[in-house]
Amino acid sequence: MRKTIFAALLPGAAALTGCATMDTMPTERLASATLHLANGMPAGTAQLLSSGEEVNVVVALAGISPGTHGVHLHTTGSCEAPDFTSAGGHLNPAGNQHGIENPAGPHLGDLPNVSIGSAGSGTITATLRGTRTEVLPALFDSDGTAVVVHAGADDYRTDPAGDAGSRIACGVLRPV
Repeated sequence: MRKTIFAALLPGAAALTGCATMDTMPTERLASATLHLANGMPAGTAQLLSSGEEVNVVVALAGISPGTHGVHLHTTGSCEAPDFTSAGGHLNPAGNQHGIENPAGPHLGDLPNVSIGSAGSGTITATLRGTRTEVLPALFDSDGTAVVVHAGADDYRTDPAGDAGSRIACGVLRPV
């Protein structure tokens, strides 16, 4: 089963490389995470990549129910099942409100929703707000950072968490 899930992620990763020019390709892999569902099954991967001062996150998911799901960076690098509340709230070192559509937002941890197709897979890519010098200390503080997938879509404005529902998958970012 594990090989099947990760084999499903490969086409999405290959598609990402086809969309970038050599000038915009990340030059350094900074961190990675393997996400798991509450039952322990793998749910995908997250990669933190850098190109100069820009930091990008790429999340590839498989085995998730079809539909739109919120994805966020959370304040604590801990993913204790079944509810993943050990990951804390959204990563928000600037003390902003939640959401890219909120005039008082967004959090550093606010990422785009992921659309999971009928085959159970989907991918997002996002550029984190701030420079590498600003972002990395927030991500790699003493308690780390988790990547969390929620049961529902993020509405991009409701504080504090976008009304995205329960946490269904989680992984801890680890420097590489």
